[in-house]
Amino acid sequence: MNILVLNGSPKGQYSITLQTINFLMKIYPEHSFDVLHVGQRIKALERDFSDAAEYLKKADLIIFSYPVYTFIAPYQMHRFIELLKEKGLSLEGKFATQLSTSKHFYDVTAHRYIQDNCHDLGLKNIRGLSADMDDLLTEKGQNEAKDFFNYVLFCIEKNMYEKSSVSDTPSKNVPVNIPQQSVNEKDGDIVVLTNCEENDGQLKNMIERFRAVMPRKTRVINIAEYPFKGGCLGCFNCAVSGKCVYKDGFDDFLRGSIQTAQAIIIAFTIKDHSMGASFKLYDDRQFCNGHRTVTMGMPMGYLISGNYSEEFNLQMIVEGRAQVGSNFLAGVATDETDPDSEIDKLAKNLEYALENSYVPPQNFYGIGGMKIFRDFIWLMQGMMKADHKFYKAHGQYDFPQKKRGMMLKMYLVGALLSSPEIKAKMGNKMNEGMLMPYKKLLDKIEKSK
Repeated sequence: MNILVLNGSPKGQYSITLQTINFLMKIYPEHSFDVLHVGQRIKALERDFSDAAEYLKKADLIIFSYPVYTFIAPYQMHRFIELLKEKGLSLEGKFATQLSTSKHFYDVTAHRYIQDNCHDLGLKNIRGLSADMDDLLTEKGQNEAKDFFNYVLFCIEKNMYEKSSVSDTPSKNVPVNIPQQSVNEKDGDIVVLTNCEENDGQLKNMIERFRAVMPRKTRVINIAEYPFKGGCLGCFNCAVSGKCVYKDGFDDFLRGSIQTAQAIIIAFTIKDHSMGASFKLYDDRQFCNGHRTVTMGMPMGYLISGNYSEEFNLQMIVEGRAQVGSNFLAGVATDETDPDSEIDKLAKNLEYALENSYVPPQNFYGIGGMKIFRDFIWLMQGMMKADHKFYKAHGQYDFPQKKRGMMLKMYLVGALLSSPEIKAKMGNKMNEGMLMPYKKLLDKIEKSK
Protein backbone atom coordinates (compact mmCIF):
# COMPACT_ATOMS: atom_id res chain seq x y z
CA MET A 1 0.00 0.00 0.00
CA ASN A 2 1.23 3.52 -0.85
CA ILE A 3 1.16 5.68 2.28
CA LEU A 4 1.76 9.42 2.18
CA VAL A 5 2.73 11.11 5.44
CA LEU A 6 2.00 14.84 5.53
CA ASN A 7 4.44 16.03 8.18
CA GLY A 8 3.02 19.31 9.45
CA SER A 9 5.79 20.00 11.94
CA PRO A 10 7.94 23.03 11.05
CA LYS A 11 10.92 21.04 12.38
CA GLY A 12 10.82 18.64 9.44
CA GLN A 13 12.84 15.49 10.06
CA TYR A 14 13.51 16.63 13.64
CA SER A 15 9.82 16.34 14.51
CA ILE A 16 9.08 14.20 17.57
CA THR A 17 5.75 13.20 16.01
CA LEU A 18 7.58 11.93 12.93
CA GLN A 19 9.52 9.46 15.05
CA THR A 20 6.33 7.43 15.52
CA ILE A 21 6.00 7.34 11.73
CA ASN A 22 9.63 6.19 11.49
CA PHE A 23 8.83 3.49 14.03
CA LEU A 24 5.88 2.28 11.94
CA MET A 25 8.05 2.23 8.81
CA LYS A 26 10.40 -0.23 10.48
CA ILE A 27 7.59 -2.39 11.88
CA TYR A 28 5.66 -2.53 8.60
CA PRO A 29 8.27 -2.73 5.80
CA GLU A 30 5.74 -4.35 3.45
CA HIS A 31 4.12 -0.94 2.95
CA SER A 32 5.60 1.97 1.02
CA PHE A 33 5.89 5.20 3.03
CA ASP A 34 6.56 8.62 1.50
CA VAL A 35 7.05 11.63 3.79
CA LEU A 36 6.23 15.12 2.56
CA HIS A 37 7.53 17.80 4.95
CA VAL A 38 4.66 20.24 4.36
CA GLY A 39 5.34 22.17 7.57
CA GLN A 40 8.95 22.89 6.70
CA ARG A 41 8.29 23.45 2.99
CA ILE A 42 5.08 25.49 3.13
CA LYS A 43 6.58 28.56 1.41
CA ALA A 44 7.90 26.43 -1.43
CA LEU A 45 4.54 24.66 -1.77
CA GLU A 46 2.81 28.04 -2.06
CA ARG A 47 4.99 28.70 -5.12
CA ASP A 48 4.75 25.22 -6.65
CA PHE A 49 2.27 22.56 -5.51
CA SER A 50 2.92 20.11 -8.34
CA ASP A 51 5.29 17.86 -6.38
CA ALA A 52 2.78 17.49 -3.54
CA ALA A 53 -0.01 16.85 -6.04
CA GLU A 54 1.85 13.88 -7.53
CA TYR A 55 2.43 12.32 -4.12
CA LEU A 56 -1.24 12.82 -3.20
CA LYS A 57 -2.48 11.26 -6.44
CA LYS A 58 -0.59 7.99 -5.97
CA ALA A 59 -1.36 7.63 -2.24
CA ASP A 60 -3.79 4.99 -0.99
CA LEU A 61 -3.60 6.24 2.59
CA ILE A 62 -2.81 9.77 3.76
CA ILE A 63 -1.54 10.30 7.31
CA PHE A 64 -1.66 13.82 8.75
CA SER A 65 1.28 13.90 11.20
CA TYR A 66 1.75 16.95 13.41
CA PRO A 67 2.36 18.36 16.90
CA VAL A 68 -0.59 20.15 18.52
CA TYR A 69 -0.07 23.92 18.53
CA THR A 70 -2.61 26.18 20.28
CA PHE A 71 -5.75 24.02 20.21
CA ILE A 72 -5.25 22.78 16.63
CA ALA A 73 -2.55 21.73 14.15
CA PRO A 74 0.30 24.16 13.40
CA TYR A 75 -0.29 27.12 11.09
CA GLN A 76 1.78 25.40 8.40
CA MET A 77 -0.64 22.46 8.28
CA HIS A 78 -3.56 24.91 8.13
CA ARG A 79 -1.99 26.64 5.18
CA PHE A 80 -1.34 23.32 3.43
CA ILE A 81 -5.01 22.37 3.77
CA GLU A 82 -5.98 25.76 2.32
CA LEU A 83 -3.66 25.16 -0.64
CA LEU A 84 -5.01 21.66 -1.11
CA LYS A 85 -8.56 22.96 -1.37
CA GLU A 86 -7.56 25.86 -3.61
CA LYS A 87 -5.91 23.49 -6.11
CA GLY A 88 -9.13 21.47 -6.45
CA LEU A 89 -7.23 18.19 -6.46
CA SER A 90 -9.63 15.25 -6.21
CA LEU A 91 -8.90 12.94 -3.27
CA GLU A 92 -12.36 11.39 -3.28
CA GLY A 93 -12.39 7.86 -1.88
CA LYS A 94 -8.85 7.78 -0.52
CA PHE A 95 -8.34 6.79 3.11
CA ALA A 96 -6.93 9.20 5.66
CA THR A 97 -5.99 9.21 9.32
CA GLN A 98 -3.88 11.31 11.67
CA LEU A 99 -1.16 11.02 14.25
CA SER A 100 -0.35 13.78 16.74
CA THR A 101 1.92 14.24 19.75
CA SER A 102 1.37 16.71 22.58
CA LYS A 103 0.82 16.89 26.32
CA HIS A 104 -2.89 16.31 25.53
CA PHE A 105 -3.78 20.00 25.84
CA TYR A 106 -6.85 20.21 23.59
CA ASP A 107 -5.71 17.40 21.33
CA VAL A 108 -9.41 16.63 20.82
CA THR A 109 -10.00 19.92 18.98
CA ALA A 110 -6.89 19.41 16.86
CA HIS A 111 -8.08 15.98 15.77
CA ARG A 112 -11.59 17.19 15.06
CA TYR A 113 -10.20 19.98 12.87
CA ILE A 114 -8.32 17.48 10.69
CA GLN A 115 -11.28 15.12 10.66
CA ASP A 116 -13.73 17.80 9.47
CA ASN A 117 -11.38 18.87 6.68
CA CYS A 118 -10.87 15.27 5.60
CA HIS A 119 -14.62 15.05 5.12
CA ASP A 120 -14.58 18.28 3.06
CA LEU A 121 -11.98 16.69 0.79
CA GLY A 122 -13.99 13.51 0.29
CA LEU A 123 -11.47 11.41 2.21
CA LYS A 124 -12.51 8.30 4.13
CA ASN A 125 -11.43 9.33 7.60
CA ILE A 126 -10.24 6.77 10.18
CA ARG A 127 -9.95 7.87 13.82
CA GLY A 128 -6.36 8.86 14.58
CA LEU A 129 -3.82 8.41 17.37
CA SER A 130 -3.17 11.14 19.96
CA ALA A 131 0.07 10.28 21.76
CA ASP A 132 2.05 11.93 24.51
CA MET A 133 5.40 13.29 23.37
CA ASP A 134 7.23 10.59 25.35
CA ASP A 135 4.94 7.62 24.63
CA LEU A 136 7.11 6.07 21.93
CA LEU A 137 9.96 5.66 24.44
CA THR A 138 7.87 3.21 26.48
CA GLU A 139 6.79 -0.32 25.63
CA LYS A 140 3.18 0.69 26.24
CA GLY A 141 3.46 3.56 23.76
CA GLN A 142 5.09 1.34 21.15
CA ASN A 143 2.28 -1.20 21.49
CA GLU A 144 -0.30 1.57 21.19
CA ALA A 145 1.31 2.78 17.95
CA LYS A 146 1.25 -0.75 16.52
CA ASP A 147 -2.33 -1.31 17.67
CA PHE A 148 -3.34 1.97 16.04
CA PHE A 149 -1.80 1.08 12.69
CA ASN A 150 -3.26 -2.42 12.76
CA TYR A 151 -6.65 -0.83 13.33
CA VAL A 152 -6.11 1.48 10.35
CA LEU A 153 -5.24 -1.51 8.16
CA PHE A 154 -8.34 -3.33 9.40
CA CYS A 155 -10.58 -0.36 8.56
CA ILE A 156 -9.13 -0.11 5.07
CA GLU A 157 -9.62 -3.84 4.47
CA LYS A 158 -13.25 -3.66 5.62
CA ASN A 159 -13.87 -0.24 4.01
CA MET A 160 -14.92 1.28 7.35
CA TYR A 161 -14.60 4.98 8.07
CA GLU A 162 -16.27 7.83 9.95
CA LYS A 163 -19.11 9.83 8.46
CA SER A 164 -19.20 13.62 8.51
CA SER A 165 -21.31 15.35 11.17
CA VAL A 166 -20.88 18.89 9.79
CA SER A 167 -23.24 20.30 7.20
CA ASP A 168 -21.68 21.49 3.96
CA THR A 169 -24.59 23.87 3.31
CA PRO A 170 -23.15 27.33 2.63
CA SER A 171 -24.03 30.06 5.12
CA LYS A 172 -26.56 32.72 4.25
CA ASN A 173 -25.34 36.14 5.24
CA VAL A 174 -27.99 38.14 7.09
CA PRO A 175 -27.72 41.90 6.44
CA VAL A 176 -26.13 43.99 9.19
CA ASN A 177 -27.43 47.49 9.83
CA ILE A 178 -24.88 50.08 10.92
CA PRO A 179 -26.20 52.94 13.09
CA GLN A 180 -25.56 56.37 11.62
CA GLN A 181 -24.43 57.92 14.89
CA SER A 182 -21.49 56.41 16.76
CA VAL A 183 -21.82 56.18 20.56
CA ASN A 184 -18.10 55.82 21.30
CA GLU A 185 -17.83 58.20 24.28
CA LYS A 186 -16.13 56.56 27.25
CA ASP A 187 -12.40 56.35 27.67
CA GLY A 188 -11.03 52.94 26.93
CA ASP A 189 -9.28 50.93 24.31
CA ILE A 190 -10.87 47.88 22.74
CA VAL A 191 -8.97 46.08 20.01
CA VAL A 192 -10.92 44.38 17.24
CA LEU A 193 -8.51 41.78 15.95
CA THR A 194 -9.41 40.45 12.52
CA ASN A 195 -8.11 38.82 9.35
CA CYS A 196 -10.90 40.36 7.26
CA GLU A 197 -10.26 40.28 3.51
CA GLU A 198 -10.98 43.23 1.23
CA ASN A 199 -13.99 41.54 -0.40
CA ASP A 200 -15.55 40.31 2.88
CA GLY A 201 -18.23 42.98 3.15
CA GLN A 202 -20.33 41.02 5.61
CA LEU A 203 -17.60 40.78 8.24
CA LYS A 204 -16.66 44.41 7.69
CA ASN A 205 -20.25 45.45 8.39
CA MET A 206 -20.33 43.35 11.57
CA ILE A 207 -17.17 45.07 12.78
CA GLU A 208 -18.57 48.52 11.97
CA ARG A 209 -21.84 47.73 13.77
CA PHE A 210 -19.93 46.70 16.88
CA ARG A 211 -17.77 49.82 16.81
CA ALA A 212 -20.86 51.99 16.40
CA VAL A 213 -22.77 50.54 19.36
CA MET A 214 -19.83 49.99 21.74
CA PRO A 215 -19.65 52.95 24.15
CA ARG A 216 -15.84 52.98 24.24
CA LYS A 217 -13.01 53.78 21.89
CA THR A 218 -12.17 50.96 19.53
CA ARG A 219 -9.44 50.28 17.00
CA VAL A 220 -9.09 47.60 14.35
CA ILE A 221 -5.95 45.56 13.75
CA ASN A 222 -5.93 43.33 10.67
CA ILE A 223 -3.35 40.66 11.49
CA ALA A 224 -3.47 39.41 7.89
CA GLU A 225 -1.57 42.59 7.00
CA TYR A 226 1.20 42.11 9.56
CA PRO A 227 4.60 41.35 7.91
CA PHE A 228 5.20 37.98 9.57
CA LYS A 229 8.50 36.39 8.57
CA GLY A 230 7.02 32.93 9.16
CA GLY A 231 5.08 30.62 11.44
CA CYS A 232 6.20 29.37 14.85
CA LEU A 233 9.10 26.92 14.49
CA GLY A 234 8.68 25.28 17.89
CA CYS A 235 12.34 26.08 18.53
CA PHE A 236 11.89 27.21 22.17
CA ASN A 237 14.25 30.13 21.60
CA CYS A 238 11.69 32.24 23.51
CA ALA A 239 11.50 29.84 26.48
CA VAL A 240 14.07 31.74 28.54
CA SER A 241 14.24 35.22 27.04
CA GLY A 242 10.66 35.65 25.84
CA LYS A 243 12.08 36.88 22.51
CA CYS A 244 11.12 35.22 19.24
CA VAL A 245 13.86 33.98 16.91
CA TYR A 246 12.21 35.92 14.06
CA LYS A 247 13.29 39.55 13.75
CA ASP A 248 9.93 40.83 12.53
CA GLY A 249 9.05 42.63 15.77
CA PHE A 250 5.88 40.65 16.40
CA ASP A 251 6.58 39.94 20.08
CA ASP A 252 6.88 43.67 20.79
CA PHE A 253 3.84 44.43 18.60
CA LEU A 254 1.77 41.80 20.45
CA ARG A 255 2.69 43.15 23.89
CA GLY A 256 2.57 46.83 23.01
CA SER A 257 -0.37 47.10 20.61
CA ILE A 258 -2.72 44.22 21.43
CA GLN A 259 -2.25 42.98 24.99
CA THR A 260 -2.33 46.52 26.38
CA ALA A 261 -6.01 46.87 25.44
CA GLN A 262 -8.86 46.67 27.95
CA ALA A 263 -10.59 43.99 25.89
CA ILE A 264 -10.09 42.05 22.68
CA ILE A 265 -12.75 41.23 20.08
CA ILE A 266 -11.79 38.59 17.52
CA ALA A 267 -13.57 38.89 14.18
CA PHE A 268 -13.37 36.35 11.36
CA THR A 269 -15.28 34.43 8.72
CA ILE A 270 -15.25 30.67 9.24
CA LYS A 271 -12.86 28.94 6.84
CA ASP A 272 -12.02 25.23 6.81
CA HIS A 273 -13.84 24.78 10.15
CA SER A 274 -11.51 27.26 11.85
CA MET A 275 -10.52 30.92 11.99
CA GLY A 276 -8.34 30.49 8.90
CA ALA A 277 -4.61 30.01 8.44
CA SER A 278 -3.73 33.69 8.91
CA PHE A 279 -5.28 33.67 12.38
CA LYS A 280 -3.53 30.39 13.18
CA LEU A 281 -0.24 32.01 12.25
CA TYR A 282 -1.00 34.77 14.77
CA ASP A 283 -2.04 32.25 17.44
CA ASP A 284 1.09 30.13 17.08
CA ARG A 285 3.39 33.14 17.15
CA GLN A 286 1.85 34.14 20.49
CA PHE A 287 4.01 31.37 21.93
CA CYS A 288 6.57 34.11 22.54
CA ASN A 289 4.53 34.40 25.76
CA GLY A 290 5.08 30.70 26.39
CA HIS A 291 2.38 29.13 28.54
CA ARG A 292 1.77 32.35 30.47
CA THR A 293 -1.81 33.61 30.67
CA VAL A 294 -0.70 37.23 30.48
CA THR A 295 -4.16 38.62 29.63
CA MET A 296 -5.98 36.93 32.53
CA GLY A 297 -8.93 38.97 33.71
CA MET A 298 -9.35 40.71 30.33
CA PRO A 299 -12.83 40.23 28.79
CA MET A 300 -13.08 39.10 25.19
CA GLY A 301 -15.69 38.42 22.53
CA TYR A 302 -16.17 37.24 18.96
CA LEU A 303 -17.75 38.46 15.75
CA ILE A 304 -18.16 35.43 13.49
CA SER A 305 -19.58 35.20 9.99
CA GLY A 306 -20.67 31.72 8.92
CA ASN A 307 -22.48 28.60 10.15
CA TYR A 308 -21.10 28.79 13.69
CA SER A 309 -24.02 26.84 15.20
CA GLU A 310 -22.95 23.76 13.20
CA GLU A 311 -19.25 24.00 14.12
CA PHE A 312 -19.13 22.24 17.50
CA ASN A 313 -15.35 21.91 17.44
CA LEU A 314 -14.87 25.61 16.79
CA GLN A 315 -17.29 26.38 19.62
CA MET A 316 -15.14 24.30 21.98
CA ILE A 317 -12.00 26.16 20.88
CA VAL A 318 -13.64 29.56 21.39
CA GLU A 319 -14.81 28.71 24.90
CA GLY A 320 -11.62 26.81 25.77
CA ARG A 321 -9.44 29.73 24.71
CA ALA A 322 -11.29 32.08 27.08
CA GLN A 323 -11.41 29.57 29.93
CA VAL A 324 -7.72 28.69 29.87
CA GLY A 325 -6.78 32.36 29.74
CA SER A 326 -9.15 33.30 32.60
CA ASN A 327 -10.94 35.71 30.27
CA PHE A 328 -14.66 36.43 30.54
CA LEU A 329 -16.28 35.44 27.24
CA ALA A 330 -18.67 38.36 26.77
CA GLY A 331 -20.36 36.70 23.81
CA VAL A 332 -20.17 35.31 20.30
CA ALA A 333 -22.15 37.37 17.80
CA THR A 334 -22.85 35.62 14.50
CA ASP A 335 -24.69 36.56 11.33
CA GLU A 336 -26.80 33.39 11.14
CA THR A 337 -30.14 34.89 12.19
CA ASP A 338 -30.24 38.36 13.78
CA PRO A 339 -26.71 39.83 13.73
CA ASP A 340 -27.77 43.32 14.89
CA SER A 341 -29.27 41.95 18.08
CA GLU A 342 -26.33 39.59 18.65
CA ILE A 343 -23.75 42.35 18.18
CA ASP A 344 -25.65 44.74 20.45
CA LYS A 345 -25.85 42.08 23.16
CA LEU A 346 -22.11 41.41 22.88
CA ALA A 347 -21.38 45.13 23.28
CA LYS A 348 -23.60 45.37 26.37
CA ASN A 349 -22.04 42.30 27.99
CA LEU A 350 -18.55 43.58 27.28
CA GLU A 351 -19.35 46.98 28.75
CA TYR A 352 -20.75 45.37 31.90
CA ALA A 353 -17.60 43.25 32.30
CA LEU A 354 -15.36 46.30 31.91
CA GLU A 355 -17.42 48.45 34.28
CA ASN A 356 -17.57 45.77 36.97
CA SER A 357 -14.25 43.92 36.41
CA TYR A 358 -16.29 40.75 36.03
CA VAL A 359 -14.21 37.56 35.85
CA PRO A 360 -16.18 34.36 36.60
CA PRO A 361 -14.41 31.20 37.84
CA GLN A 362 -13.06 28.73 35.32
CA ASN A 363 -15.00 25.64 34.28
CA PHE A 364 -13.57 22.25 33.26
CA TYR A 365 -12.16 23.62 29.99
CA GLY A 366 -10.04 26.13 31.89
CA ILE A 367 -9.17 24.17 35.03
CA GLY A 368 -8.35 20.97 33.15
CA GLY A 369 -6.21 22.78 30.61
CA MET A 370 -4.27 24.72 33.22
CA LYS A 371 -3.57 21.61 35.30
CA ILE A 372 -1.87 20.07 32.26
CA PHE A 373 0.26 23.22 31.88
CA ARG A 374 0.94 23.40 35.62
CA ASP A 375 2.42 19.91 35.73
CA PHE A 376 4.29 20.39 32.45
CA ILE A 377 5.93 23.68 33.46
CA TRP A 378 6.86 22.27 36.88
CA LEU A 379 8.83 19.50 35.17
CA MET A 380 10.31 21.84 32.54
CA GLN A 381 11.10 24.76 34.87
CA GLY A 382 14.85 24.49 34.27
CA MET A 383 14.31 25.38 30.59
CA MET A 384 11.03 27.33 30.65
CA LYS A 385 12.25 29.83 33.22
CA ALA A 386 9.90 32.67 32.27
CA ASP A 387 6.87 30.37 32.51
CA HIS A 388 8.07 28.98 35.86
CA LYS A 389 8.53 32.46 37.31
CA PHE A 390 5.05 33.48 36.13
CA TYR A 391 3.37 30.35 37.53
CA LYS A 392 5.06 30.85 40.91
CA ALA A 393 4.09 34.52 41.08
CA HIS A 394 0.44 33.79 40.27
CA GLY A 395 0.00 30.82 42.60
CA GLN A 396 -0.61 28.37 39.78
CA TYR A 397 1.37 25.58 41.42
CA ASP A 398 -1.69 24.50 43.41
CA PHE A 399 -0.64 20.86 43.82
CA PRO A 400 -3.07 18.85 46.01
CA GLN A 401 -0.22 17.30 48.01
CA LYS A 402 0.39 20.72 49.53
CA LYS A 403 -2.96 20.52 51.36
CA ARG A 404 -1.76 18.20 54.09
CA GLY A 405 -4.39 19.35 56.60
CA MET A 406 -7.22 18.33 54.28
CA MET A 407 -5.55 14.99 53.56
CA LEU A 408 -5.27 14.21 57.31
CA LYS A 409 -8.93 15.10 57.82
CA MET A 410 -9.93 12.72 55.05
CA TYR A 411 -7.88 9.92 56.62
CA LEU A 412 -9.82 10.50 59.83
CA VAL A 413 -13.18 10.53 58.06
CA GLY A 414 -12.23 7.40 56.13
CA ALA A 415 -11.36 5.60 59.37
CA LEU A 416 -14.70 6.57 60.90
CA LEU A 417 -16.68 5.48 57.84
CA SER A 418 -14.93 2.10 57.73
CA SER A 419 -16.56 1.18 61.06
CA PRO A 420 -20.24 0.14 60.63
CA GLU A 421 -20.96 0.87 64.31
CA ILE A 422 -19.58 4.42 64.22
CA LYS A 423 -21.20 5.05 60.85
CA ALA A 424 -24.61 4.05 62.24
CA LYS A 425 -24.20 6.38 65.22
CA MET A 426 -23.15 9.29 63.06
CA GLY A 427 -26.50 9.48 61.31
CA ASN A 428 -26.68 12.78 59.46
CA LYS A 429 -23.83 14.39 61.42
CA MET A 430 -21.39 14.02 58.51
CA ASN A 431 -23.59 16.12 56.20
CA GLU A 432 -24.14 18.62 59.00
CA GLY A 433 -20.38 18.82 59.55
CA MET A 434 -19.74 19.47 55.86
CA LEU A 435 -22.23 22.34 55.93
CA MET A 436 -20.85 23.86 59.15
CA PRO A 437 -18.38 26.31 57.48
CA TYR A 438 -21.13 27.53 55.15
CA LYS A 439 -23.55 27.96 58.06
CA LYS A 440 -20.98 30.09 59.88
CA LEU A 441 -20.56 32.27 56.81
CA LEU A 442 -24.31 32.78 56.38
CA ASP A 443 -24.79 33.49 60.08
CA LYS A 444 -22.00 36.06 59.95
CA ILE A 445 -23.70 37.85 57.07
CA GLU A 446 -27.02 37.79 58.92
CA LYS A 447 -25.49 39.35 62.04
CA SER A 448 -23.78 42.09 60.03
CA LYS A 449 -27.08 43.42 58.69
